[in-house]
Formats: sequence, structure tokens, C-alpha cells
Amino acid sequence: MGGPELATPETVRARTRWGDFRQAFLGNKLAVFGTVVMALFVLMALFAPLLAPYDPIAGQNLTEKFAGPSAAHPLGQDELGRDILSRIIYGARISLTAGLAAVAFATVVGTLVGVTAGYAGRWIDSVLMRIMDVLLAFPSILLAIVIVTVLGQGLTNALLAVGIVNVPQIARVVRSSVISVRERDYVEAERALGASNTRIVASAILPNSTAPLIVQATLTLATAILDVAALSFLGLGARAPTPEWGAMLTDAFRSGFGVFVEGQHAIVFPGIAIALSVLSVNFIGDGLRDALDPRRRR
Repeated sequence: MGGPELATPETVRARTRWGDFRQAFLGNKLAVFGTVVMALFVLMALFAPLLAPYDPIAGQNLTEKFAGPSAAHPLGQDELGRDILSRIIYGARISLTAGLAAVAFATVVGTLVGVTAGYAGRWIDSVLMRIMDVLLAFPSILLAIVIVTVLGQGLTNALLAVGIVNVPQIARVVRSSVISVRERDYVEAERALGASNTRIVASAILPNSTAPLIVQATLTLATAILDVAALSFLGLGARAPTPEWGAMLTDAFRSGFGVFVEGQHAIVFPGIAIALSVLSVNFIGDGLRDALDPRRRR
């Protein structure tokens, strides 16, 4: 009699780390939604000259100040009669680039600090972590305002300030990961073979600390985008007529009380762009956290 066939190695699909990650990430609907939204923003930024129907800076028409959405201007016009859709499309270039640059700075510096503190330990760890604690003691946006005030106003200094205030979070995450792996058997094997500290860190410690670093850097990107927009809103970042989302908000508010009467769309649509970008990055970060941590997988 024929019984149930036993599965052979050829019929069993080999499970790989990438396959598990992909299945867990794609199983998170919010993470997929965030990825799609962020992909749209990236495409907007890359192909802004092709997608924007009008010039975001020169296309002024004061006779149509705060004109509402229409067929010619789907999102309406701002305080100078410029097309809001075109400015949002071009603003994706500046807002996303500024956020990515700030996170790149924070990731590089934070990784160096975290690896040094976690691997060296002792007094080096204490000194570096106390410096990070001092930075964490201040509200991030307040510290960023102070840094921009010292360095001078401008988008470059704003993203540098945002990068500095996010260094402690990256450093603490990397330090915790390094401490958890520095005494593992494969690290001890590298030491027994006479490998230098630099080689041990580069070949054994950092590769096994990248998962939490990727998650933290992704979540930090959402904070960076919001902080850069906040500094521009306060007049400390991008300046007019630069089509940056936070600067678009402050330009609309500076036009006077009329923005609340006839120009609500001039503040609603840039605000939606900021909110969607921040939410999408947070969703992606949560998805990466669940997919990279086996304990969180279902």
C-alpha cells in the first residue's frame, strides 16, 4: 500500500536568511505601504524636471495669490502664485537629500563612537558615553537650534546640526551590539590567530552589528526629515525661494492672516508631504526591525 511520500531534500525549499527576511518584511503590510510611498517620493525627486508642470521658483503670478486647486494647478497656488505641486515635487529633492545627509553623518560618527566605546571599554567607554549622555540630556530640536545659531543659518548647517543631535542614538545602539558580540567564540578565534583589533572589528564585530544599526538609521531618517523641516520652518534652514517643505510652510505663514482664510491648501499639502514621508520611513523601520530580529517574527 502506498503511504504518504516523504519529502526529499530536492523537494524541500532551502530556507535562507534573505528568504526569511523577505517573507517577514513583505508580510508587514505597513512596511510595504511605507516602501511604496517612499519609492514614489524618491522617483519624484529623481525626475522632478520631468514631473513638475511649472518652474518652482520663477513661476510667480501675484494676481492668482492663494488660488485654490484647479485643473491647471491640482494643488493650488501659494502666496506668490507659484504652483504648489511643482514646489512639492522639487521639495522632495531637498527634504529627502537633507535627511539622508544628516543620517549619513550621524551613522558614520555614531558608529565610530559606538565601536570604540564598546570594543575598548574601560575609561574610554565611560568618557565617550558620558559625552553622549550630555547630548541626550537636551531636547533634540532645541540642541539643533543652538548648533545652527552657533554655526550660522542655512540648510547645510541645519542638516549638520540634525546629524550631530542624532549621533548619540546611533552610538548607543552600536555600542550595545558590539558589547554583545565582542566575547563570542568567532571573535576569540580571531584574537587567537593574532588578528589586529582593526581586523577583528572590521571582519567579525561590525558585520554582526549591522542589523540593529540599519534599523536605527532608518528610524533616525524619519526624525531627521522632520527636524530639518522644523528648522526650515523656524527660518534656520532652507531660505526662500528654495522649495523645501518646511520652508514652504513658513513662507505661507509669513504672508499674513490670509493664509487661514483663502490659502489653507498652501500649508495643508506641504504638511501632508512631510507627514507621509515621516510615516513611511517609520513603517519601513518597524518592518526592518521585525524582519531582522528572529524573536519578533511570527
